[in-house]
Amino acid sequence: MKLKIFILSIALFGLNSLFSQENSISGKISNNAEALPYVNIYLKKTKIGVASDENGYYELKNIPKGNYTLIISSIGYKTKSVKISVLNNQKIIRNFSLSEDNSLDEIVISGTLKPVSKTNSPVPVEVYSKTFFKKNPTPSIFESLQNVNGVRPQLNCNVCNTGDIHINGLEGPYTFVLIDGMPIVSGLSTVYGLTGIPQALIERVEVVKGPASTLYGSEAVGGIINIITKKPSNSPKLTTDTFASSWGEINTDIGLRYKLSEKTQGLLGINYFNYQNRIDNNNDGFTDLTLQNRISLFNKINIERESNKVFTIAGRYVYEDRWGGEMDWEREFRGSDIKYGESIYTNRWETFGTYQLPTSENINFQFSANGHYQDSFYGTDAYDAEQLIAFGQFVYNKQIKEKHDLLVGIAYRYTFYDDNTFATIDKNGAINQPSKTHLPGVFLQDEISLNKRKKLLLGARWDYNSAHGNIFSPRINYKWNSRDNSNIFRASIGNGFRVANIFTEDHAALTGAREVEFNGELDPETSWNANLNYVKKINTENSFITLDASAFYTYFDNRILPDYETDSNKIIYANLNGHSVSQGISLNADILFTSGLAINAGATLMDVSVTENNIKTKQLLTESFSGVWSVSYKFNNDFTVDYTGNLYGPMRLPLLGENDTRAEYSPWYSVQNIQLIKKFTNSWEIYGGVKNLLNFTPAANSINSANNPFDVGVDTEANPELAFDPSYVYASNQGIRAFIGLRYTLF
Repeated sequence: MKLKIFILSIALFGLNSLFSQENSISGKISNNAEALPYVNIYLKKTKIGVASDENGYYELKNIPKGNYTLIISSIGYKTKSVKISVLNNQKIIRNFSLSEDNSLDEIVISGTLKPVSKTNSPVPVEVYSKTFFKKNPTPSIFESLQNVNGVRPQLNCNVCNTGDIHINGLEGPYTFVLIDGMPIVSGLSTVYGLTGIPQALIERVEVVKGPASTLYGSEAVGGIINIITKKPSNSPKLTTDTFASSWGEINTDIGLRYKLSEKTQGLLGINYFNYQNRIDNNNDGFTDLTLQNRISLFNKINIERESNKVFTIAGRYVYEDRWGGEMDWEREFRGSDIKYGESIYTNRWETFGTYQLPTSENINFQFSANGHYQDSFYGTDAYDAEQLIAFGQFVYNKQIKEKHDLLVGIAYRYTFYDDNTFATIDKNGAINQPSKTHLPGVFLQDEISLNKRKKLLLGARWDYNSAHGNIFSPRINYKWNSRDNSNIFRASIGNGFRVANIFTEDHAALTGAREVEFNGELDPETSWNANLNYVKKINTENSFITLDASAFYTYFDNRILPDYETDSNKIIYANLNGHSVSQGISLNADILFTSGLAINAGATLMDVSVTENNIKTKQLLTESFSGVWSVSYKFNNDFTVDYTGNLYGPMRLPLLGENDTRAEYSPWYSVQNIQLIKKFTNSWEIYGGVKNLLNFTPAANSINSANNPFDVGVDTEANPELAFDPSYVYASNQGIRAFIGLRYTLF
């Protein structure tokens, strides 16, 4: 009898297994307007999961009978959770629609060097998706950042239009730029590193404001900008985006996903930008916009390994030929005093990647390397430079019980720099001596969960600079959130440091009539920063609102600033004999209405000052107020209107002396744009609009003595206000213009 019962049980078990093999859940994922590819669909607390295909379809197979929670999630969309019951021999068809998540509570890495949700991060990280940047299409991510609160692209020269990124009033060299978490933009390429990144490959941009030297080392004093590129496995087969403007600008972005083998996938990106139209609307005899010809190639490869270990490697190559100057300048005048022109040839290569070691512990080896070569003339002054940087680090992440999440790392950076200026000549002025800097370091971080609603982050870093010795950077962060995450409070205090290289960072040192002078040896800059951040989420029947407010304070010792005012014939670089302070408050508001209206607005009020010899002055080229906004509305899910803009308060500008006729302060100004997007299918969309609606441009006399760029017949020591000077610049001379573009996506 027992034998019969045993046989019958085996038979029933087998029959049940047979039926369960036919249980499935399938359907389509969309966002009401279009299918969503590569959405994650899985049954909670099981190993059953899949990603939707190119057309948004999914199917979960071989589901045992039972009650489950089905999770549907995708970056940029609100995660959906659905209870579902599965019976024997049942095929369930369920379609789901996801709504956009403007709060962007997604996975971020910039604040802690490890993946963590934005809400749970003890470090405030601002996240901007590719959708955000499409609201105001630009040829480069450099220009796109003009719509981020507290971040301002600053032009450094009226002639060649090179620039850098200011965060909370701090100049470009204080901003650390990364691609996929790896330091790529070196000092020499600060002015070029953010151009030529194919925007078709950008998934999102993470911004951290305030010192991050504990994790990222030198240069991460003002903040970091981390450009996250798409994963090959989650990318469309082909994306193209081409637009042209009425000024004659042409920009093309191409992204292509390909397979080298079953376990090796790649992503190829190409960016091409061309502008060859000589325009002089302000009638100063100089080009209003630098002529450019740029191509960038980007390739990223992911290799699938056992146990889902990470192995990714990427590379980029950028070539750019740009020039600006007198309207009748020709290539044959390069380096001569016949006609004034600033001509720059740039060759740059980069490679970076991550390899997770085949161990039971979570250990990653991350590396990057880049070479930057510049051949340029600023009038008759040649500037030829070469910079090579190699970087590598091991990062070990270990969860200790439930309360401690430990991160330990060792890092090394080697920097080689050489140019044809006196910066690399020995004290006797006879032998060329390239700069070679070794920078080994170790860092430690412990994220402590005090309870479910409180976190404490402790971190410290030690570096040894071969030229300047030991540098220590500690930090502490605290986070509290309410039970429903509708209220989040963060506080932080940390130290930052930076070793400056004037010629690689400050374009003013290379152009104009001023003589460059160094006053003593330049010591590393140090700073202390405190930051308070409060996030409030409000959900109503018709809207989703996120308010994000911050107060910041940074105190600098040994700060290095260009001194234009002690001697109007010189730019003097020295460690500040005093201190500098950057302080202020900022507020961001994201409002999403169920009607299709979306509003993103922000404002920053700040005071950046320099105190030397007990005299306090406002920092040059720094606004006391800035505001940004983006208003979008969708009609019937296939027609969208985007209205974007910014507003800046007055900035103190560098004058050549008391008799300089130019204004000491810039005016209040605003650059506003409008765009219309028409989507025809899931693959095709056309867009167009008008940039700089108010047609704002700086004063026509921004370039001092534009009619005498070589200072012929002028004693600039006796009459400094008569010297040629293109460094008086705070905004582009490019006025109102129309644009039109076309996007195509093949899933």
